[in-house]
Amino acid sequence: MAAINHVMLSDAVANNRFSAEFFDPQYVYKPKNSFLWAPIGRVLKKCEYGISISMNTKGTGFPIFRMNELNNCFALRPEKFAEISQQRFEQYRLKENDVLFNRTNSFEYVGRTGLVKDQTDCTFASYLIRLVPDNSVVLPEYLAVYLNTKFGIGQIKRRAMRSINQANVSGSEVKKILIPLFDTAAQENIAELVNAAYRLSKESEVAYTQAQHLLESELGLDKLRFDKSTGYMARFSVVGLTDNFEAGRIDAQCFSPEAVYYEDWLLKHATCDRLSTLLASTAKGRQQAEAETGIINYCSIKHISDREIVSASKTTPSLGTPNAIKGDLLLAITGATIGKVGIVNRYENLTFSGDMLRLRVNNEISPHYLLLALDHRLGQVQFNRWITGSTNGHLAPRDVGRILVPRLTAAVEQQISTLVAESLKKRQESEQLLAQAKSRVEQLIEEAVQS
Repeated sequence: MAAINHVMLSDAVANNRFSAEFFDPQYVYKPKNSFLWAPIGRVLKKCEYGISISMNTKGTGFPIFRMNELNNCFALRPEKFAEISQQRFEQYRLKENDVLFNRTNSFEYVGRTGLVKDQTDCTFASYLIRLVPDNSVVLPEYLAVYLNTKFGIGQIKRRAMRSINQANVSGSEVKKILIPLFDTAAQENIAELVNAAYRLSKESEVAYTQAQHLLESELGLDKLRFDKSTGYMARFSVVGLTDNFEAGRIDAQCFSPEAVYYEDWLLKHATCDRLSTLLASTAKGRQQAEAETGIINYCSIKHISDREIVSASKTTPSLGTPNAIKGDLLLAITGATIGKVGIVNRYENLTFSGDMLRLRVNNEISPHYLLLALDHRLGQVQFNRWITGSTNGHLAPRDVGRILVPRLTAAVEQQISTLVAESLKKRQESEQLLAQAKSRVEQLIEEAVQS
């Protein structure tokens, strides 16, 4: 049934908006007079668009934030760089506790907001807006959390200008969003939760980086350097006919210089097992219809984040649908993110989509150590090598079994496994603290809004 809302003409004129979306009942609310609300624009010292410039992945210039590098209240680490002058960089240089707002994206993701912490050597792109609040009125941690709550996201979407596959929330519209001005003690409590969450997320990163470095140092990878050839020679690898027969492939991708180089290096300098010998079983998932009334958890590639299944939907699976249990790895084998891998750590049992392959280890290897080995560049290059298809790539389960997994002493593998598990644990604890912060803000909002 259609949702209908009666609107006074004066309200439409005051907001300069006459679209039905703006007055959608799910977004409309009435603040209580006993609480102080203000447009965000009144509590900002700065509302600034980023720079419009071409970017590169070569590391030339300064790191620059893009729209997809804001997640769960924080600004992550940029992957691209902008070649700009030092003077221009200083003008747009990020400072600790700046709030970045994604003004242009799909309607689902527009308004993503992240808090800058230690990324002060970075700048930001033009489809992001820098919000700098007056700390005497609104703390930046509170502002970031508020814009990430269900209520805050709703107010962002309310002001979004929609077009085909795109939505935009201008700086002027951001300034019009109302924010409740809670007392200093309440905001400081939220800030403590946010900052503790950030510390845990950094500790999680450190633990995983330590695990990577330990693997690399044990294998000698910290001294390995692969220099890609340039020019004419970059096109060729020299392989024997027997190599073609063994691989069952004669295409250039399978024998790219990088793939051949890493495989040769592993075989000569490391003890390796084929992945197939380390697995108790594999199973390809089944595509399922998601439903809120489903009886079991169901995940797809989109639910993998930072090497873990972090969320799931619900489904009612058909008879014989394979499942994954705690400790299993799920590997993307179809589409644009082939090789993406995540461990089932937060669920005792779930089903998974048809573009994923379940890897259940035997007692010869730890799933956490295997997770790191497959997620590492050594594993990813091998996955890429065995992809078939042009329009929509696919990684066959039999080819997954070919992957070379470097083996270390039991003690070192256990040390790496412990670090990876610690990293996952700290990240989950960080998310729990952020969830507490959001819950507290949402509770305060409920008290400040008329029912």
